Amino acid sequence: MPNSSRVPAPASARSKRPDGDATRQQLLDVAGQVFAERGYADATSKEICARAGVNLAAVNYHFGSRDQLYEAVLVEAHHHLLKLEEMQAVASADTDPRAKLRTILTGIVHRAAAPDAHWGSRVVIRELLAPTAFAPTLVHKAIAPKAQVMLGIVTQILGLPPDSPGLQRGLFFMMSPCLALLMAPRAMRENLFPSLSGDLDSLADDMLRYADAGLAALAAQYSSNTR
Repeated sequence: MPNSSRVPAPASARSKRPDGDATRQQLLDVAGQVFAERGYADATSKEICARAGVNLAAVNYHFGSRDQLYEAVLVEAHHHLLKLEEMQAVASADTDPRAKLRTILTGIVHRAAAPDAHWGSRVVIRELLAPTAFAPTLVHKAIAPKAQVMLGIVTQILGLPPDSPGLQRGLFFMMSPCLALLMAPRAMRENLFPSLSGDLDSLADDMLRYADAGLAALAAQYSSNTR
């Protein structure tokens, strides 16, 4: 005879529903597209749910609120530009640090300049140009962990301590062209600087040459300051 007194397993112990995960991802992708088109202020849960083909309550069910959905979109957007797991794998490889840097820069260039760029690029651009109250989420949850990986690689190249101004400035200056490439309108790149839309591997190589010269100058300057 079955034991009718057995207590059901708590929700945390139950397996996740595949259809629930799919709905959450669908909401995240559609929300990213809507936020990319309209910005945080003008995007509504109603439009997001309508375009995703789900009930209006789905936003609160899967994310807690529209604000928390936007935070998740910010993190997902940056993930499409720079994947932390891939960066960590590159950084831990037993290769020359400049080769590691080239691999990461090439990935950024392809994601930022590709003609079919993911909506994540536009979401990040919007947040950088007109920061919302959720900018700290983008910084702490998405940018900071990846910056630490990059600092480790640049440390290997420059041979400077992590707290050196030369190291920190070198990383910032090195990433600035990537940011400019991300923010430059496609029409400007194609009409004024068509070479920015051509061979993207070659573009990444030139960015590395440009960065390498600046890093070498900083290494010479700040190494001499520590003697």
